[in-house]
Amino acid sequence: MESQSKSSKDGASARGDVEMADRPPKAVRCPDLLFRALALALTLAAAVMVGVDKESKTVSVTISQSLTLHVRATAKWQYMSAFVYFLVSNAVACSYAAASLVYVTVSGAARSAKAALAINVLDTVMMGLLLSASGASAAIGVIAQHGNSHVQWNKVCHAFSSYCHQMAAAFTLCLVGSFAFLLLSVLYVMDLHKKAMSR
Repeated sequence: MESQSKSSKDGASARGDVEMADRPPKAVRCPDLLFRALALALTLAAAVMVGVDKESKTVSVTISQSLTLHVRATAKWQYMSAFVYFLVSNAVACSYAAASLVYVTVSGAARSAKAALAINVLDTVMMGLLLSASGASAAIGVIAQHGNSHVQWNKVCHAFSSYCHQMAAAFTLCLVGSFAFLLLSVLYVMDLHKKAMSR
């Protein structure tokens, strides 16, 4: 009787192991996919908005009280290194978001711990990259909006209002995109915390 009972338990345990082995891995979590898709859309939109931002106007340049010149001037993102850095940073973050979104979708929950750690590190790097680009462009934007009387830098947004408004919108999108990468890092930390508590 004891041997029969033991054999039945072993059989049930073996069937349970087979069922667990045959069970497909859990699907990737929706928040992970959502935040990656959001980061992709936001950084893509920010890069496109800066890339097409251009405005030409005729501005008045006063040489003296009796001489005023009317000059055709154009505002472009290529003219400021901070805006070039902003565009490149958003393009890099957008490319990474697309690649990581494809990888996470294909691998699901079956990816290794090392792969998950590498993705989290890259998420954090992208967040820092976008924040630094936002800070650099914001500094130039403040000068363009208000000028700097100490170094005789005149404000230009009163003349190129459309250009400045579009840059401000791109800055906002980039900032929200960086927060999407921040939330991805927070999700990873929460997963580590749950695994540590379950041990």
